[in-house]
Amino acid sequence: MTPHEQAVATAAGRLETAVAAAADQPRTATTTHADQSRTAATTRANQPRTAATEATNRVKTPVDPREAAIAAAADRLEAAAAKGEPCAPVRDLLGTTDMAAAYAVQRLLTERRLAAGAVVSGRKIGLTSRAVQKQLGVDQPDFGVLFADMRGARRGPVSLARLLQPKAEAEIAFVLGADLDRDDLDAATVRAAVSHAVPALEIVDSRIADWDITLTDTIADNGSSGLYVLGGAAVPLDALEPRDTTMQMYVNDRLVSEGRGTDCLGDPLAALLWLARTAREYGDPLRAGQVVLSGALGPMVSVSAGVIVRAEISGLGMVTATFTDLPKQERA
Repeated sequence: MTPHEQAVATAAGRLETAVAAAADQPRTATTTHADQSRTAATTRANQPRTAATEATNRVKTPVDPREAAIAAAADRLEAAAAKGEPCAPVRDLLGTTDMAAAYAVQRLLTERRLAAGAVVSGRKIGLTSRAVQKQLGVDQPDFGVLFADMRGARRGPVSLARLLQPKAEAEIAFVLGADLDRDDLDAATVRAAVSHAVPALEIVDSRIADWDITLTDTIADNGSSGLYVLGGAAVPLDALEPRDTTMQMYVNDRLVSEGRGTDCLGDPLAALLWLARTAREYGDPLRAGQVVLSGALGPMVSVSAGVIVRAEISGLGMVTATFTDLPKQERA
């Protein structure tokens, strides 16, 4: 190739390289700009979604005021029992007439006890006296739950250590021999379900300071339950008419309370029928083997460590409790 031809070829090559470079520059710039635009668009699209998500997370599920009040009442009563210090009434949270809310508190406290390992042993009936019903402005009894660890020894001291304001009352206790879960419960069915009756002392207690209670206070507080002691005599109902019984209760041999079977809602078996129907309505019917304290036969009296309480119920015999302030594990 001549020098002239070499020069021409070299110039042509340079020109071709320059054209290619020029062609590549706009394409690269365009690509870069497009990528940047897509990134910005994606960022903008994500921003509203992120903000909305954060806003949603900040909005809490609304709390039902009634449920909050029920939980607060349960917490207050539970804390009083745990600390050994009576608390203010819970009617500021529940009102004085909302029985459903009060029983909801009782169920919540029962569930907590069961979760902690407690065992249900039966029920107790309260407000079986017409005079007490009139005082509280109600026309029916109430009930609470009995747990196995509430049963005091028939012989030997009964510890009051975990109670705050104990009072004793004498009652007829029914021990069930059959479930009461039918939808057609009547007096005959209930009577037939009773295995036997025994004399009983119920040691009621209140987590509410100074026993300043209304209907909702006592229901929420598990019917003001504390402990119970059963006598040894087991009498079948074919040998006993509960409404015909009489009762005398003594503290250190001094007569402090008297009453009759008819003082308990007219008939202790009528109280049992009421409880059987009510428990079934609440979805937790009475079961065979459970103990039912049917309600006081006379006025209750305050008790303290060192006293001996004795109740005599005609047709059933005697039940006695000697009280101490030592915890169970410290007794000899």
